[in-house]
Amino acid sequence: MLSRQDNENIYVMFSDSVYFWHERKVLLKPTLPWELVQLGNCGSPIETDAGWLVLSHGVGPMRKYCIGAFLLDRDDPVRVIGRLPEPLIKPASNERDGYVPNVVYSCGSLVHAGRLIIPYGMSDYATTFATIPLEQVLAAME
Repeated sequence: MLSRQDNENIYVMFSDSVYFWHERKVLLKPTLPWELVQLGNCGSPIETDAGWLVLSHGVGPMRKYCIGAFLLDRDDPVRVIGRLPEPLIKPASNERDGYVPNVVYSCGSLVHAGRLIIPYGMSDYATTFATIPLEQVLAAME
C-alpha cells in the first residue's frame, strides 16, 4: 500500500492483514522545488509495460499543489525507476481562484487507448480532466 505516514513523504507499507499495516519504508521524499513541503499519491498505481505509474501531488511554496508522476519497477515496486522533473499539471490562471486557491488534485487516473486520462479538481470548486499520451509521460521521466 502507498501512504503518507509523516505528512511529508510517500511510503510503501506491507502487511499480511488488511486491518494492520505496521511495516513501512520511505519510497519517495520531496526534493524538487514544486514539492518541497510534502508529497502524496493520487490514487492507485497504474500497471504499464514500463512499470507501475503513480500520479502524485506535490505541495510547494505558498501551498501550491501540483500533480506529478513517478514510475515503480514492475517486479520490485519499492524501487523508483523514473520521475517527472516538472509537474504534469499545475494550476492554470483560470484554476487558481476558489475555495482553496492554487490547488489541482486527482484521486485516480486510467490509461485508455494509449492515453493517460486524469480527472482532477481545481481549487476545491470545480472538476475537469486532462489527457496526454502515456508514451509522452514515460519519455519525460528521469
